[in-house]
Amino acid sequence: MINLEGRIAVVTGGGMGIGAGISKVLSGYGATIAIADINPDTAEPTRRAIEAAGGRAIVLRHDVTDWDSAFALAQAVEEKLGPPDILVNNAGVSGRKPLLEMTEKDWDFVLDINLKGQFITTRAFMPGMAARDRGRIINLASVVSKQGVGNFSHYCTSKFGVIGFTQSIAQEFARTGITVNAVCPGILMTPLHDGIVGQMADADHVDFETAKKNFVGLVPQGRPQTPEDVGHLVAYLASDLARNVTGQSYHIDGGMQMD
Repeated sequence: MINLEGRIAVVTGGGMGIGAGISKVLSGYGATIAIADINPDTAEPTRRAIEAAGGRAIVLRHDVTDWDSAFALAQAVEEKLGPPDILVNNAGVSGRKPLLEMTEKDWDFVLDINLKGQFITTRAFMPGMAARDRGRIINLASVVSKQGVGNFSHYCTSKFGVIGFTQSIAQEFARTGITVNAVCPGILMTPLHDGIVGQMADADHVDFETAKKNFVGLVPQGRPQTPEDVGHLVAYLASDLARNVTGQSYHIDGGMQMD
């Protein structure tokens, strides 16, 4: 049985979409949640939902691309809640962009948030975890972390990088009580995925619902995953049940990518 009672979890991008689902599920298993989001106002509904369900959560502003913001976040979590046990590097962006239309700014925007952001935030929290010789780090990767798709080269590159980053630091800290793993979601109907569907609709000259149906049709199970589905896998990896699991990446994608 998963039990996170007494654990303190930090979820970046935890106010909406997958991050909100992860935050709520971890709370349901007993963790206290620090919702770290670049827009605290949009995270408030998630905090209220957690507290309405009997949990405890706070919202802290965090820009994952900013070094000082990451270290300020780590300090604020410890001061307000106590030493963090779990870090979920969830914050991310995506978007369809053919290579010949992509600018340096487009590339940097995605890589800075999706990959550099995980490094910066982990770098801020790892000293405390290393000093305590315990911790769980779960990085959000993607179904396209191991097989690229056209028109998403910046996104695929960032998520391939997440797998390499995960494996590297998992090995580096394998002799400690810290585990590092990645979760690879498939297709979910979140604001991020709605944006992708909209771009696909424009590119294919079809309406949104047709593009959505085609998108979901890529899933062998025939249905999208939910943020809560992702949250339950994250909760397992954050628990003592997974104490011997590190450096791994787990797909939760309805069979889209089978290893």
